[in-house]
Amino acid sequence: MNTAATTVDAPALEARGLVKRYGHVTALSGADLVLHPGEVLAVIGDNGAGKSTLIKCLSGALVPDEGSIRVGGAAVTMRSPIDARSAGIETVYQHLAVSPARDISANLFMGREIRQPGVRGSVLRLLDRRAMRERSRILLEELGLATIQNLGQAVETLSGGQRQAVAVARAAAFGSRVIIMDEPTAALGVKESGKVLELIAQIRDRGIPVILISHDMPSVFEVADRIHVQRLGRRIACVPTSQLSMPDAVALMTGAVTPGAEHTSDAPVRVPAGAQ
Repeated sequence: MNTAATTVDAPALEARGLVKRYGHVTALSGADLVLHPGEVLAVIGDNGAGKSTLIKCLSGALVPDEGSIRVGGAAVTMRSPIDARSAGIETVYQHLAVSPARDISANLFMGREIRQPGVRGSVLRLLDRRAMRERSRILLEELGLATIQNLGQAVETLSGGQRQAVAVARAAAFGSRVIIMDEPTAALGVKESGKVLELIAQIRDRGIPVILISHDMPSVFEVADRIHVQRLGRRIACVPTSQLSMPDAVALMTGAVTPGAEHTSDAPVRVPAGAQ
């Protein structure tokens, strides 16, 4: 991964002119995206609009054929999810990447395990399970997830909402710049969906911007600061949520309304926590 110096006051994440082709099929056709610090940006679009391909390019799962990506103003080339993580980008997928048989703290620190100090950790490679559970407890309490009492219980014993919360907590723990969430409330009940939306708002309020991909329009309008509309492989609109109605968003998404200049703005609508 190649990076340049971070620019002050630059967008947290910026993509310009992304193109991705699969043979004769063009999934992305000059797609743009701008995410500002301390905001939730919802990405909506009909099936085949290129949302998944766009997110895969931003999370390092795909390499775009053309275009540029910047993180904090610094140009990056991400050729794998590991590169994205190194750039501070964490992704929570619809089909949760958790290990059901392992406990909560083991899932939170999966791939980033804490080793015991000294020779026991450096040579024998023994894990410091006590440290991982203590840090997990602190993180879950910060996110208002103290209802999960036993960090040693297997993830497969948790409810769907609690499993999603574990995946979100892991992203919040290590996503220093951007967190991407792909349909985080899919297959969840109303109560559990509401809890996940609260988590998203808490993460944003901690200063970490979130990209939310969702078909659940009420959830989008509840938590998003701006709405990015994807259609035919590119962004056709990006509007502050306060300036858009749900029917208008659906009309833009389906092509029933032709977007005008007033439908696209990259200006931030929220002042990040701690900003003057």
